Amino acid sequence: MTTTLTTGLTRLADPATRAHPYPLLRELREASPFTDPASGIVVVGRRADCETVLRSPRVGSNRLGAGITKVPQQPNLMNLDAPDHTRLRRLAGKAFKPRVVERWRPRVRAIVRELLTDVAASGADGVDMVSAFAYPLPVRVICEMLGVPREDHPVFEKWAHSIAYTVDPQLVPGELTTEVERNVEEARAGFVGYFSRLIAERKREPRADVLSELIAAEEGGDQLDERELILTCVLLLVAGHETTANLILNGVLGLLRHPDQLRLLRERPELAEVAVEEVLRHDAPVQMVTRIAREPFTLGDHEVAAGQPLLLLLAAANRDPRQHHDPDRFDITRGDPGHLGFAAGPHFCLGSVLARMEGAIALDAFAQAFVEPELDEASLHYRPHVAVRGPDHLRITFQGIRLGSLPAAGPAEESEAAHG
Repeated sequence: MTTTLTTGLTRLADPATRAHPYPLLRELREASPFTDPASGIVVVGRRADCETVLRSPRVGSNRLGAGITKVPQQPNLMNLDAPDHTRLRRLAGKAFKPRVVERWRPRVRAIVRELLTDVAASGADGVDMVSAFAYPLPVRVICEMLGVPREDHPVFEKWAHSIAYTVDPQLVPGELTTEVERNVEEARAGFVGYFSRLIAERKREPRADVLSELIAAEEGGDQLDERELILTCVLLLVAGHETTANLILNGVLGLLRHPDQLRLLRERPELAEVAVEEVLRHDAPVQMVTRIAREPFTLGDHEVAAGQPLLLLLAAANRDPRQHHDPDRFDITRGDPGHLGFAAGPHFCLGSVLARMEGAIALDAFAQAFVEPELDEASLHYRPHVAVRGPDHLRITFQGIRLGSLPAAGPAEESEAAHG
């Protein structure tokens, strides 16, 4: 391994790389698989290799205590292996079946309309798509699904931002600031206390929300205990908020930078679902994941030792020319589902159905409602995370908002979605 590649790996965490990481990811992909001498981590970037690792029984997700992430993690669906993972996913998955998620489509549309109505009512000719649209949408959706009252949504958004630091890999030496660590612990304690109270309430008086369904989920006499319920709720909130918001923002940015694709989506709204798949491939909200070898194995001609950590560069794999034709081109008609935007194997994203639905509704609404939107390039600023990618600020200017172009959910449909 050369010094250049070691430096290249470190540069993934460099703020200067954040806006345009793909040339570096291409370099790392073509050199992979290799072991970084500074960290001992095996870097995997080719599409076939990433999928092999994600599906291999020789590789695990239980990184607890392995020192791979910057902040110690707690046991949840993301970092457990079978049989614990299988059991938790089977029970939690009952609340996220496609038919259950589909009931929330009218409510998602209604929230999108409410947010854009607020933007229109402001009378401004510009808006930060992060604070006014992309972040409020998924946090309101997942909070409503979990039964969290509207007045508590802002604090949940703050806690979710802090918890997002726990998934970043330890790519460079040094610790996080004391303030960040304090915020993470504050968020964890806040979530535990809040969900403990909410779970107690739902056990006394079940409602038509996902939390009540998680409490009631049962198979063969097995149910989630209170600790598992709390950790699952925290994971659903953080993953359902942070990654979905970034999916929407990366999609908006892609459409703004490719006006022909924005025009195409406006003319053919039926392409919204395919457009989401292209965003997941072209500029994925989850850029990388970590795994750990449970036993020795060979990846290509590279030997991986038992206990060795692996860094899977999913964003590089999603632009692998061996899998995708002209991979750096953004094309919402591509219809190429072979991306790893939601990973693969046993840990394929549990909330993928919900994220896809929210993303399609949001991108369609953006294309239909905003008149002549333009990106304010000077406003674009990315969040500091490495594993999760998305703007912290993204301001656009526009000539107007066409609320009449948005599909409306009737009162009966909204009531059914909100109350089951």
